[in-house]
Amino acid sequence: MRKSRRVLVALLAACWLPALLTAQSKPGSLDLSVHITPTGSQPEPVRQFTLYILTRSYADVVKDVAAEETLPTWDEFIDKQDYSPPLKKWLKAHKEVDLSSTDLDRSLTTDDIMDIKEFFDAYEKNNSGGVTKGLPTPKYKDSDKTANPEKYEKLRQEWLTDTRKFIDTHPSTVQGIELELTAINPKTPWDNLHLKHNARTAQLAPNTAQLKYLVTKVVTNLDGYASISGIPGGSYWVSTLGMEASSGDRRFTWDVPFTVQSGQTARIELSNLNATDARHTASATP
Repeated sequence: MRKSRRVLVALLAACWLPALLTAQSKPGSLDLSVHITPTGSQPEPVRQFTLYILTRSYADVVKDVAAEETLPTWDEFIDKQDYSPPLKKWLKAHKEVDLSSTDLDRSLTTDDIMDIKEFFDAYEKNNSGGVTKGLPTPKYKDSDKTANPEKYEKLRQEWLTDTRKFIDTHPSTVQGIELELTAINPKTPWDNLHLKHNARTAQLAPNTAQLKYLVTKVVTNLDGYASISGIPGGSYWVSTLGMEASSGDRRFTWDVPFTVQSGQTARIELSNLNATDARHTASATP
C-alpha cells in the first residue's frame, strides 16, 4: 500500500513539475505610463520619451562613475594654492568660504586682518587713496629699513598699532574688502573643479549604465504609455538616465525600482509623486 502511494506521488510530481518549472521560468511583461502634472494644471502625457530598464539603480551607477575620479578635500585643495600659511590656516577653518561674498566682513576679525597678509593688503587697498578719512598712514621710509632699521621697525609698529585701533573703532571700513580679494578667491577654482567633475560624470554615467546594466529600452507613445514583454522575473529599475522630461513648469527625471514576477505583468505609473525634480538637483550640485 505504501509502495503504491509512493508511486502515485512520483507520477503526480512527474506531471506537475514540468508545468511548475515552465510557469516559474516564463518571462513577464511591463506596462508603463508617464505623466507630468504642471502647477495648476491637469496631468500631461510624456510623449516619445525613452525609458531604460536597468538591473541597477542609475543613482548608484552615477556614484560609481563619480568615484572613479578622486577629488581633493578642501584642505588638500587649499594646501596646493599659492597663499600665505596664515591664510591657508584661516581658509581651512572656514570651509568653502567665498572671499568675494559681500558678507565676508562679518567673518573677519581685526586679528584676521592684521595677522593675514592677504587680508591686510586688501583692507589697505580698499581704503586707500583718500577714500577713508583718518586712516593711519605709515611714517617710515623704505630706505630706513637698511639705513636705520630700529627707526624703521619702531615707526612700522606704531603704524600697525594705530591701524588696529582704527579698525576696532571703525568696523564699517572692512566692508567692501571682498572687492580686493577676487583674484585670490579659492571658491572659484574649487567650484570649477567640481563642475568639470560633475560634467564628466554626467557624460559617462549613461554609457556605463547601458553597457553594464541595460535590459531593454522603450519609447512612450503619444498618450504617454509603453509596454515591454519578455522580461525575466527579477528586480529592476526604470530610469531616464538623467535625461529630463518636462511639461509646463515641471522638469523631472525618474529612477524607480520595480519587480517582475514570472509570467505576470508589472504596472508602473511614473508621475510627479515618484520623480526627482531636475531643477532642484541642478541647483544642489556643487
